[in-house]
Amino acid sequence: MNTLRNKVQLIGNLGNDPEIINLESGKILAKFNIATNENYTNNKGEKITDTQWHNIVAWGKTAEIIEKYVAKGKEVAIEGKLTTRSWEDKDGMKRYTTEIVCSELLMLGK
Repeated sequence: MNTLRNKVQLIGNLGNDPEIINLESGKILAKFNIATNENYTNNKGEKITDTQWHNIVAWGKTAEIIEKYVAKGKEVAIEGKLTTRSWEDKDGMKRYTTEIVCSELLMLGK
């Protein structure tokens, strides 16, 4: 069961082109977001689509593949782990963000 701890799997579409960052250390980082949709019918019989947005980050070879082959609108399956990090903004306020650190990526569709 340890392999199931902090494991995230999502299929969704990119909401924007990935942001590629080449760090001074030589590492490469890809940042992007994907939308997942859940459809259901409410108690009035109306079809509802609930869209959730997820922040994704990828490092190394995965980031290189994303840079070459992935763009806005593309459907992807990702697997990774959920992380939360904090930082101070320019006003000294502590900010938090939750991201999925992608370890596996599968390009879907055409």
